[in-house]
Amino acid sequence: MKKKLISLAVAGALAAPMAASAQGTNVTMFGSVQAEYATVNKEGQSSQALIGDDTGRSRWGMHVTENLGGGLKAKAHVEYGFSTGSGALGIARERWVALANDSWGEVKFGRVQSPFKDFAGGMTIDPFAYTTLQASGSGGTMSAGANGLGSGANGFVNSAARYDSPKVEGFSFSGLLMPGDSNRLDPANVIASSGSYAGSQSNSGGEDGEWDFQVAGKYEAQMAGHNLGVFGGYSRDNISTRQRTGNAGYPALVNNEHVWRGGAMWSFQNFKLSGQYENINNAMGAATCTNAAALGNPATGAIDSRGQCNSAMNYGGDGNLWFAGGQYDFGNTSFIAQGGMTNAHGLTGGAQKREVSSFTVGAIHNLSKRSSLFGGYQRAMVDDRNAVFRDSNTYTVGMRHNF
Repeated sequence: MKKKLISLAVAGALAAPMAASAQGTNVTMFGSVQAEYATVNKEGQSSQALIGDDTGRSRWGMHVTENLGGGLKAKAHVEYGFSTGSGALGIARERWVALANDSWGEVKFGRVQSPFKDFAGGMTIDPFAYTTLQASGSGGTMSAGANGLGSGANGFVNSAARYDSPKVEGFSFSGLLMPGDSNRLDPANVIASSGSYAGSQSNSGGEDGEWDFQVAGKYEAQMAGHNLGVFGGYSRDNISTRQRTGNAGYPALVNNEHVWRGGAMWSFQNFKLSGQYENINNAMGAATCTNAAALGNPATGAIDSRGQCNSAMNYGGDGNLWFAGGQYDFGNTSFIAQGGMTNAHGLTGGAQKREVSSFTVGAIHNLSKRSSLFGGYQRAMVDDRNAVFRDSNTYTVGMRHNF
């Protein structure tokens, strides 16, 4: 009998939410585990496939909240990401401390997410965010991690302070300032011994690139059962001394990166529509991408290069992207159709011009509040003057569990 009671007690403890509270402090363990079988077929090349999660959804972490009295709270957040298809133990995601109050908002300090990623548009309006079908990456309809201060799936902003306002009469605001030197804080941003530096592909800033900032705002309202929302924002990423001079095959940059975004959302009963437009000038990031976007290495000029990131701009060039999507919820299943286009131009005018249009169809089925299945198809059509990038077809099916 005693052994049975002990077993029941252990099982009950594991089944309960992983949270602890003591003297006004609440500690919560959280996470998400995802695996998908994804296949990418590019014209003229053999297909690629994987089972895993290279798109940055799988994560685990700890969130701490302490009531300080008078409505003031202290918070701490540590989070790591991993792929279910590999043996890597995990990579750093968000890491910050914060002060918050319901009347004036929240201020975070540390490694944070970009407001373009989780506040105004971006990943928040893409139902397939953090899957191979997402609108960023090879889908080509949202900016990649190299642009917009880490607004892509795997992008974060080092050495930053971020403020999020409370919602007042439907209006809310978010702002980010990076006063530090992020290149010195992340091994992924190390400058090669040759002196080459093309900007970070995963994080904002770089050597002498501090004082980058981003601002975003949105308005949300309900009218006669209709949920309406509009949002917009501006991002500025300052170039570093090395980027101004140019080296190791990278041309000199003369202006800082500027990204403008605007968009809207609408929902009524089971229908949802959303869209956004982005304009990028003097892009910090080159036309490369992580394995997550295309299940292969970045295209480097060789015709048989497997990877491509259609949403990345050419280094130092200009471009624009637009995205539109619709969703219909039927019971526990959401049916989704979305797509858009990106235009990228190089430093030398049209020499590196690339135009990509894509569409995606698929579904997400909720097995419970925590578990879901998803799958779908994406077609990307590329008009590339250099004939480096290829049209592609992506198929995926996967499962996700949140805890």
